[in-house]
Amino acid sequence: MTTPSDSDTSAAAGMSSREAEQAATGPELYSAAAQTLDAVPASTKIAVISGASSGFGAAIARELAGQGMHVVLGARRYDRVAALAEELGGTAVPLDITDTAQVAALAGILPRVDVLVNNAGGAKGQTSVMDADIEQWRWMWETNVLGTLHMLRALMPKVVASGDGLVVTVTSVAALEAYDNGSGYTSAKHAESVLHQTLRGEFLGQPVRFCEIMPGLAETEFSLVRFDGDPEAASKPYAGLTPLVAKDIAEVVGFVASRPSHVNLDRIVIKPRAQHSAQRAHRE
Repeated sequence: MTTPSDSDTSAAAGMSSREAEQAATGPELYSAAAQTLDAVPASTKIAVISGASSGFGAAIARELAGQGMHVVLGARRYDRVAALAEELGGTAVPLDITDTAQVAALAGILPRVDVLVNNAGGAKGQTSVMDADIEQWRWMWETNVLGTLHMLRALMPKVVASGDGLVVTVTSVAALEAYDNGSGYTSAKHAESVLHQTLRGEFLGQPVRFCEIMPGLAETEFSLVRFDGDPEAASKPYAGLTPLVAKDIAEVVGFVASRPSHVNLDRIVIKPRAQHSAQRAHRE
């Protein structure tokens, strides 16, 4: 993780020129976002979505915007969320959820939060415990667990203050099972799930609902990230079956968000018809 600085320092830290430019303009981008948010009518719900540059996050943004919410889209790939925010009439911010300064900057410009979607996360690699890559484990735990924790600590006061808040955390069926060569991801998702479930008890009696969405095989950029951009390896999990797509998950999130305030859908597991478990599926 790099701290916003001048282009030379950023490049020396391994940052691309485009990423360096985005980091250098971070304060200006947040300032512009604050002005947009200040203009959102008090009657319009504000939904904050992390990891909104593609996949589930982008689809969820479209779904909630279609319900009339003002969507605040955060991701490390700012160019993508900026384009999507323009399309949806929302607000884009550069957001690495493992960067506490960026999370704090986001919290500082939000007038309120009616819906928080903790979507950012992911997997790296697929190795046995004995062959574990510590840096891959570190990335998965920092992104899936600590990143979600940063977002919750910063934004929960505004979610509760909304008077009728909703927190949706997108985990995985990997939070329910352990499978060979997946312990880095499954352990991180188990931890993220427990974090979310704990909040359900700690905020009991407060005006906020909590829903955990647990997708199975869904074809997004997830596998490309996991297998370091190798398209052949990324396609193998979906071979011989029809996987979920991002819109399938987004529509369920939209359903959750549209329920009356006394209805809490605690946990929803979503899998393709052909998938029985993390390790078992029917393939043609």
